[in-house]
Amino acid sequence: MNIVVDIGHPAHVHFFKYFIWEIEKRGHIVLITATNKDVTLRLLDAYGFKYINLGSYGKTSIKKALNIPLMDIKMYKRVKSFKPDLFLGITPVRGSHVAAMLKKPCIAFDDTEHSKYEIFLYKPFVKTILTPNCFIKNLGKKQIRYQGFHELAYLHPNYFKPDSTILNKICITEMDIFFILRFVSWSAGHDAGQHGLTLEGKRRLIQKLSTHGRVLITSEGPLPKEFEGYHLNIEPELFHHVLSRASLCISEGGTTATEAAVLGVPTIHISTLAKHCGNFRELQERYGLLFHEDNEKVVIEMAIAIINQENIKQRWAIKRGKLLEDKIDLTSFMVDLISRWPESFENIKRMQSK
Repeated sequence: MNIVVDIGHPAHVHFFKYFIWEIEKRGHIVLITATNKDVTLRLLDAYGFKYINLGSYGKTSIKKALNIPLMDIKMYKRVKSFKPDLFLGITPVRGSHVAAMLKKPCIAFDDTEHSKYEIFLYKPFVKTILTPNCFIKNLGKKQIRYQGFHELAYLHPNYFKPDSTILNKICITEMDIFFILRFVSWSAGHDAGQHGLTLEGKRRLIQKLSTHGRVLITSEGPLPKEFEGYHLNIEPELFHHVLSRASLCISEGGTTATEAAVLGVPTIHISTLAKHCGNFRELQERYGLLFHEDNEKVVIEMAIAIINQENIKQRWAIKRGKLLEDKIDLTSFMVDLISRWPESFENIKRMQSK
């Protein structure tokens, strides 16, 4: 089977990488198309993937909207000769459109309830939408739920093994206390009108945390000059090894927050969007691995309270163990479903309809 995997974000590289390696072992052929966003292409290069660079949609909402048909046409021209049998993608706007043009099925993965714009654009053109079981929205007959999180496609212990020697690259030992801060650009379509920390809030948070350990910042956009000394200078493909050893993660971005939580790192997700998403609710209410908050003053107090708790890493490890008992190996699930397409999906739909 010829499979097109469309990548639109750095997290999508991680999500699909093990799937691609495993499905290719079974004799299937994968063609990767990718958006030039943040470190997406750098990650693809780091993992040795060959891909088609489709460029960028642009940074403003107007440019992104205007570029949708142009990107559709560009992708269509580049994949047509591949003669694809199936398209895969996370909220796959252009992938679903091109699949429809070629009269081929497209399978969407989605874990972002508030991505109304993307859902509106891809839903009519996809065959199936796979979402975590905790996904709040009902997307209708096309939706298939699974017991897991996107991040477990690449951070499940069956695949990810933390390498503590990576810490040497940033002059940290396993005994050191350090904190990861993740700042985002708030430029995604589903981020419109939303926010995380103010500049002053970031400043006060860094000052407070610095009295308890080392602060390391990863950011989608350029950092203000005053924060440059805190920049986490590590290859993006090694980031999760560092994240897994952090004493605390405070993230504006939902992906990094969920990654930290499923790795058993105490996590605060500061965002006005978090309360609308099932994965953040479940990680907080069912497992106690993550706290979401949109008041930056409360975040600072919460962070200090977490830092001062005793045996917190051991207690979070127990919580993570419970989560892993409940959730599936998502990559294996994906490989099994795709390799037995379409019978596998028909069987699941029959089971879920009972």
